[in-house]
Amino acid sequence: MQMESTGRLVLLSELRVRNTPCDVSLSRSHLTWKRRISSPVYHPFRPSVCHSVSVSEIISVREEEEDNGSRRRDDGSWKKIKEREGKDCRQAFTVLYVERGQQHRWRCAEVTFTCAEGALCKRWVNNIREQLTSIASRPQHLLVYINPYSGKRQGKRIYEQKVAPLFAQAGISTDVIVTEYANHARDHLRSEVELKKFDGVVCVGGDGMFSEIIHGLIWRTQIDGGVDLNCADETLLPCSLRIGIIPAGSTDCICFATVGTSDPVTSALHIIVGDSQPMDMCSVHHNNTFLRFSVSLLGYGFYGDLLTDSERKRWMGRARYDFSGVKMFLTHHYYEGTVSYLPARGIIGTPRDATRCRTGCLVCQHNGQLLSETAETYEVDEASDSESDSKWRTIRGKFLAINAASMSCACPRSPKGLSPAAHLADGTADLILVRKCSRFDFLRHLLRHTSKDDQFDLTYVEVHRVQRFRFTPRYCQSDSDLELDLQENGKHQIFSQICRDHPACGCAPAYSSWNCDGEILTHTAIEVKVHRQLIKLFARGIEEPAVFEELTNPCAI
Repeated sequence: MQMESTGRLVLLSELRVRNTPCDVSLSRSHLTWKRRISSPVYHPFRPSVCHSVSVSEIISVREEEEDNGSRRRDDGSWKKIKEREGKDCRQAFTVLYVERGQQHRWRCAEVTFTCAEGALCKRWVNNIREQLTSIASRPQHLLVYINPYSGKRQGKRIYEQKVAPLFAQAGISTDVIVTEYANHARDHLRSEVELKKFDGVVCVGGDGMFSEIIHGLIWRTQIDGGVDLNCADETLLPCSLRIGIIPAGSTDCICFATVGTSDPVTSALHIIVGDSQPMDMCSVHHNNTFLRFSVSLLGYGFYGDLLTDSERKRWMGRARYDFSGVKMFLTHHYYEGTVSYLPARGIIGTPRDATRCRTGCLVCQHNGQLLSETAETYEVDEASDSESDSKWRTIRGKFLAINAASMSCACPRSPKGLSPAAHLADGTADLILVRKCSRFDFLRHLLRHTSKDDQFDLTYVEVHRVQRFRFTPRYCQSDSDLELDLQENGKHQIFSQICRDHPACGCAPAYSSWNCDGEILTHTAIEVKVHRQLIKLFARGIEEPAVFEELTNPCAI
C-alpha cells in the first residue's frame, strides 16, 4: 500500500521481524512496526509490541537475502540445491538506526524485515533511501583531523575501530589527516584546504584539538570575508561548515556540555544524522590585537595559576591538575584590578535561575534574536561614547578568581559546571567574580561546583550575564584610576601596593595569567566580546529527561 500523494504515509505492508508478522509503516517522519497479536484478549503485562524510529535517526538501509527468515549453512551439494528450489525464498532488508541508552549515550541498533517477494523488498529499500537522501542536513563528505597524542594517545584507534565503520555504513566519505605537530590542523585549515568541497570538519582529540579547529576555521572565514580580526568592535562572520568532535582527550568538556556524554560512538551518530547546534564564541583582544578565541572558560587568578603551574609538571600526566589545584588553593593568592562589563539587557534568564540549556533551548532562541536586533544600537552607542556610564559598569577590588563562562563548563568531575545556567547560543557569557575571602570560604565555593547548592549564594561571589567585559590589573591601570585610588586609600598604601604589584620590582609580581580554554594568554589586560552563534556543531544540545524517556519508549508514537 502506497499513499505518498494523499498523505504523510508512504508505505504500509505486512512484513516479518524474526519470523513474527508485523504491520510496518513508513511515513515522512517515522518508521513504525507493530507486532500482530492473534488473541483479542487484553494482556496488561504483555511486553511492548510497538516500535517507532524517527526517519531522521535512521543511519542506513541495506538489502539482504534470507531463506525462510533464517540463514543456514549450505555445503553446495546437489541435494541442498534441490531442497532450496522447492522452498519459498524471501527477500529481506535491514534498517540501522539510533537507539538511546543511559546517560545520553547513543548506540547503533538494527532490525531486519522479511518480505514475501523481492519487488516489495526493493520498494521498501528505495523509499527509505529516498527519505534519507532528502535530508539536506546530513553530511556526505567530511574532513577529519586526528590528534594521535590526545589524552591516552588513543585517538587513531578510536576513529578506526569505532567511528570509521559507522561513517562507511552511512555512506559518508572522508579525507583523513593525522596531525604531526601542534597547530597542524589550524595551519592546514587556514591555507591549504578547499573548504567548499566538504560538508563539515571533524576533530578526533580533546578540547585542545577542538580549539585548533575553531581557530583555523574562524580565521579562514574572516579573512575570506574581509573582516579585521584585530579590531575588537568588529562583528565576525559565522562559519558555514559544522564541526564534529570525536572525544579522545583528557576532559572533553565541550562534548559533555553539548551532547551530555564524552562517548565517541554517540558523537559519531550525531554527525551522521546531521544534527546542528549553534554556539557562541568569545574573542579576546589586547590593545586592538587579537589574542585567541574562547568557547568555554576564561579564568584569571585561581584557574590561571592552576594551569600555569600544571604546565610545568606535564611529566606527572593527568595527576598534575589535582596536584596544582591543591597547591594553588593552599597558596591562596589574590589579585587587584578593575573589571568593566556591558550587561546583557532585556534578556530572559539569569545566571542564578534553574533554567538549563537543553535541546531546542527557548532562552537561546529568544535572547539570540533580541541581541541580534539590538547589536547595531549598541555599536553606535559604543562608537560615540565607549565608556558611557549608562551602559558599562565598573568594579574595582581584590579577587581570588575572575571567570567568564560561555557555557556551563560541565564535566564528569563537575556535573553542573562553573555556571550551571549558562547557555550555548544566547549571545552572552556569565562573568563570575570571587572576591578576596578566607581559605575556608573559598573551599566552600569550590565544593559547590559538585553539589546541588546555589554556588553563587555566597556574599563574596557575584555573577553577571554580560555581552562584553574588560579587565585591567592594578599595575596596568591608567593615571586617572590610580589618582582615584590615591584619594580613597592614601599615598603610602598605594605606593606600597604598586611596589608589590609591578613586575619590575624585586618582589614576586602579584599578577596572574589568563586560562583560555586550557591555553595560557601572554597578556593580562584584555577585552572580551561575545559573538552570537559564531560556529555550529554536529550536536543538538542535551536532551531533557522527559524527552529522552519519550524517545526511548518504543510506543511513544
